[in-house]
Amino acid sequence: MDKISLYGYGNLLLAMSKNELKSRYSGNYGGVLWAFVQPSVTIGIFWFVFSVGFKSAPVNDVAFILWLVAGMVPWFFFSEAVSLATHSVVESSFLVKKIVFEVSLLPLVKIVSAFVVHLFFVFMVMGMYVLYGHSPSVYWVQVLYYMISSLVLVVGISLFSSSVIVFFKDMGQLVGMGVQFGFWLTPIFWSLSMLPMEYNWIFKLNPMYYITQGFRECFIGGVWFWEKPMESAVFWCFNIVILGVGVVMFRKLRPHFADVL
Repeated sequence: MDKISLYGYGNLLLAMSKNELKSRYSGNYGGVLWAFVQPSVTIGIFWFVFSVGFKSAPVNDVAFILWLVAGMVPWFFFSEAVSLATHSVVESSFLVKKIVFEVSLLPLVKIVSAFVVHLFFVFMVMGMYVLYGHSPSVYWVQVLYYMISSLVLVVGISLFSSSVIVFFKDMGQLVGMGVQFGFWLTPIFWSLSMLPMEYNWIFKLNPMYYITQGFRECFIGGVWFWEKPMESAVFWCFNIVILGVGVVMFRKLRPHFADVL
């Protein structure tokens, strides 16, 4: 997967991503709308449970539901994109066997289609904050930075998992378990302040902590990402290593895909 091939296949990537969204919900009357309805219903349920039912206390003087969705939306993208992209090569074995086809597009198609839905929910979160009386802030601009950060992370993980699963089918189960554990190990429903200070650094090593916390700092904390240089440096070192490992693994295993599938 090199820059030249990706640039040349740009239009194909966008077209395949569009078709991916359509085909995923083909046969349903709602069609592609279900990609947006299902997570919206989930957020609606959480709003009802925590705002109407439990009447959860505000976090940092912000309604609990606003604090919650700011962390949940980036996780929605991460979990969906990684889960779908992991199986992308295996599911499209007929394309893998075509010599002229750029196989590295397959996981990227899943990621781009998930990212389109992610964009919708980012704007939805902004709308929720406005409805609750929070005026748009200049800090909201850096949401783009955290979206790019999550994209790089997802691409690296997906290139690795989608190539390994061709030879090691259990990778799909491991990814599924990792996503489940990762959800509860990432401070989404709970705050890091609940833990003793000496254990905080362990959870901060989780790259999704950096992204979910970053989203909250865009909407709530009012903190620029460059104001935490150490956390940003650790995150990007991890991100670059994961992306490098993913690219190398995909390139190394790609010539053997057709022999196994």
